[in-house]
Amino acid sequence: MHRLFAALPVPDSIAERLLPLRTDIYGARWRRREHFHITLQFFGKVNAEVAHEIAEALTLISSPQMSLELNGVGWFGRKEPRALYARVKEDEALTALAADCRKIARKFKLDLSQDPFLPHITLAYCNETPLEDAMRWSEDYQILRSEPFVLDEFHLYESFTGHKKQSQYVPQADYRLGY
Repeated sequence: MHRLFAALPVPDSIAERLLPLRTDIYGARWRRREHFHITLQFFGKVNAEVAHEIAEALTLISSPQMSLELNGVGWFGRKEPRALYARVKEDEALTALAADCRKIARKFKLDLSQDPFLPHITLAYCNETPLEDAMRWSEDYQILRSEPFVLDEFHLYESFTGHKKQSQYVPQADYRLGY
């Protein structure tokens, strides 16, 4: 089985802006730099045949290069924080690309999250993190902004559980953006 997701890579210049946000918060497991990405669609666990078909279907997506910006922070899990993230400013091309990836997931009848697409970069996963800590962190870093950064590709990643249960995200296919 292959655990797959489509995502945009995060440029080093943006990752450098995110690393200082890793502060001492109870229950927060901060993601390493190599884990930073903007998820377009999580496909979940699929067999080799479906993995190959997803990779092929993604080649048919036509999307322009995009200029994105960071725009604040937040957390998932309203009263019980599950994750802390940097928000990516809404962008029409980004939303359309995510919708195209979602159509592919539907085509293969994969279990889909019912949550609306929210462009973000996950910074930490939380375990019993007090709501007050997530709120304080969010207030401290809500001013996060970045200069526009241009992305000209996305990847189909496979997630592996590695040493000490650390996940590894390995690009399995690359897709150029730009008509």
